[in-house]
Amino acid sequence: MHRVRILAVLLGLFLAGLATTGYASASSSRGFYEKPDGVYDDWGVCRTTPHGDNGYYQVSETGFRPIIAFESLGEEIAEAHALGREIAQKYPDEFQRAEAIFYFVRDRVNYTPDEDQFNYKEFAQNADEMATAIQKSGTGNGDCEDSAVLLAVMYRAAGYRSAIVAGKGHTACLVYLPGYSKASSVFELDGEPGWVWAEATGSNNPFGWTSKEFIDVNLASYEITDEVLRPAQIPGETVTAVAEGGGTSSGQPFPFFGIILFLWLISGLRSLLRRRGAD
Repeated sequence: MHRVRILAVLLGLFLAGLATTGYASASSSRGFYEKPDGVYDDWGVCRTTPHGDNGYYQVSETGFRPIIAFESLGEEIAEAHALGREIAQKYPDEFQRAEAIFYFVRDRVNYTPDEDQFNYKEFAQNADEMATAIQKSGTGNGDCEDSAVLLAVMYRAAGYRSAIVAGKGHTACLVYLPGYSKASSVFELDGEPGWVWAEATGSNNPFGWTSKEFIDVNLASYEITDEVLRPAQIPGETVTAVAEGGGTSSGQPFPFFGIILFLWLISGLRSLLRRRGAD
């Protein structure tokens, strides 16, 4: 009888595990699939490169357009936008509000290279994925583009104009804050002064601090608006789901060894019940 209880408990735990097991994917994504040229989400944005028409920043010889930010704005507002609105309600003063958003992101996003987290040289996360991770565990992991996109979306939600700026090997956020006197430098965007650099990748960076390598040089910038990003058509062929934390995993609901364990438990339970019936 004791052995029956153990098998029943093991079987119950295993079935409970199956009930909570789903397809592997990064948090807050509506789905990833892999093509020969990279990993795509179901908006058709390639998360593993900033370059080209499908790249998350659409980098070209003439400029860039950070389309990944649009996954969290307009018709797609969700977790990150809600965080920005929440901070806005707590800080009616526009300067204090801008600082609060910056320090929220700076202190809660642990700088983590993409290769360490996803096993890809590049893998961009959208603002809602970052916000979900922060809400779930208090902190999230990301690199410069992840912090910049999260900041840009949260600033928009809090009533600011925001932009993403890209320099050599780096990207950050700009927020339009004319009259702010604590910034080490004030930037012009298309001839309009009053833009403050938000560099959240350093744990000790104050709001408005800018590295010297990005001062008095030409930088690419793009002001973020509520542009609509339509979901792309997911290809019909069999694809590979991207697992959170790196690499790829099968799109099956549970792994092969789980099936073997399940069959073993059933077989053992049946054999025991047959023996008890014979007694």
